[in-house]
Amino acid sequence: MSAPNTIDIARVELLLGELRLPGIKLMWAKLAAQSDKEGWPAARFLAALAEFEVADRVRRRTERHMAEAKLPPGKTIAAFDFAHVPMVSKAQVMALAAGDAWLEKGANVLLFGPPEPAS
Repeated sequence: MSAPNTIDIARVELLLGELRLPGIKLMWAKLAAQSDKEGWPAARFLAALAEFEVADRVRRRTERHMAEAKLPPGKTIAAFDFAHVPMVSKAQVMALAAGDAWLEKGANVLLFGPPEPAS
């Protein structure tokens, strides 16, 4: 196969930007070279690009949601002081954390309590 010319490369870059496909825009040239080298069918090349775009969107969405949540970094269930919130059952929370049914349902689990006492 012949290498794409400069005009084609520029068109692809512009079109991917216009379509708002940043993941594909980032990886298409590398995957195209690999596809050409290994003789991939067009469907495989397109699937690889789409998979990368989906994974990149999930990553960026997670980062955006974490930033929007403004949760303090380093807080984990293991570090939560259940003594400060006696109405919350530690056993129930730990059982919930050990299972994954709430994840499959897409449910949120947020625990809030008073500020930690000053040391």
